[in-house]
Amino acid sequence: MAFDITTDLDLALRLAKAADMETTARFRSADLHVETKPDMTPVSDADTAAEQSMLDLLAVERPDDAILAEESGASGDSTRTWILDPIDGTKQFVRGLPSWATLVALRENDDTLVAVVSAPALGRLWWAAKGQGAWSDDGKAIAVSGVTTLSESVLLHAELSGWDDVPGGPAKLVDLSRECWQSRGYGDFWIHCLVAEGAAEIAAEPGPSLWDLAAPALIVEEAGGRFTSLDGRDGPTHGSALATNGHLHDTVLSALNS
Repeated sequence: MAFDITTDLDLALRLAKAADMETTARFRSADLHVETKPDMTPVSDADTAAEQSMLDLLAVERPDDAILAEESGASGDSTRTWILDPIDGTKQFVRGLPSWATLVALRENDDTLVAVVSAPALGRLWWAAKGQGAWSDDGKAIAVSGVTTLSESVLLHAELSGWDDVPGGPAKLVDLSRECWQSRGYGDFWIHCLVAEGAAEIAAEPGPSLWDLAAPALIVEEAGGRFTSLDGRDGPTHGSALATNGHLHDTVLSALNS
């Protein structure tokens, strides 16, 4: 069965809303159950409940589509794959910090068609559809900034420990930060969405997976920005991320890879 992109986007928004019902009910709960996964990252009962709510909805509305979900892995055999991250920023979630979100994306072959980032504790929502722009909150179109120099730019980055696996990473990040007007270490989905809406110009993080990046990447690109790996490969599939307003992308790539 063929689905149009508007219908797919509507479903992505409903998937995020279903997850939000689970996560907001458990956020800052005294009886939140948290375990440590083999990669030493935390997973809570809110993660699994939110993911299951999305899986249940997809089983009814898109039973023929494939799924890649952070907690339950890959399933199905289709050119259309729903990419689900029930809580991006679980470390923040379990500590009661509000900077976490549910991420939903639909990819067909190598193209991301729709994307939703829902951060209910921040009261924020971002979404995009391929070729149709990016939007936030009340349906307002968003766009990257027009800043063209590092000295006027805001640099956002992931936690510093993650940069240890990047050759020369910590030193290069610090050197880059000194060229920028301001730098902050918020991490995860938020840094990319802030670039997309023009509040910052550069977002960089090593190590994330496809479920962390598929949705933010489309939102950045549809807002007029550029999204690559830290070494300059286009798209969200290469295990690192550099999002910029486009004007500064090559300059930042050069700084991080010199």
